[in-house]
Amino acid sequence: MKHESMHPHRNRHGFDPTHGLGREFTFDLGPAGRGRPRGRRRGGRGGDVRAAALLLLAEQPRHGYDLIQEIGERSDGTWTPSPGSIYPVLQQLEDEGLVEFERVDGRKTASLTAGGRTYVEEHRDELGTPWEQPDGPQRTDEARQLARSLKSFLQAWKQVAAQGTPEQQSAAAEALDDARKALYRILSE
Repeated sequence: MKHESMHPHRNRHGFDPTHGLGREFTFDLGPAGRGRPRGRRRGGRGGDVRAAALLLLAEQPRHGYDLIQEIGERSDGTWTPSPGSIYPVLQQLEDEGLVEFERVDGRKTASLTAGGRTYVEEHRDELGTPWEQPDGPQRTDEARQLARSLKSFLQAWKQVAAQGTPEQQSAAAEALDDARKALYRILSE
């Protein structure tokens, strides 16, 4: 049996970043072992990228990176869609005739067409507020800080997974396991 089929999450160095994370949180590692975390967000909802893009474009024209940043800010850091989810949605909206593009300051900027503005007005209730948590109170300052800490942690993990030596990745796996155990100790106190 091939090494890859026995350990589908291991990268080329044998590092398994998913060790101990559970089924609800998986990683798209790609062919070189690099990737971004994928999983349940915001109460099991990954966010409606299409609705978010339409609502934000109804406010003003924006480029893809601006949409990503604005969604992250409006969700208090709990949901930041990837370029791999924003750009296909923008292309789909263009194909549907709801969005058009033009170059502004060297960037491909999207704006709603007349049909897009009509669509948003007619479907505003359905579009909702996709960056808010659906069934719960707004985030506390502590929860926002926890989300920021996790985001910083994941950035560090990505660097180790992408650029670390096998020894560094092994040490990182131990640190991840220790951190997971420490979090459970905090809950048990």
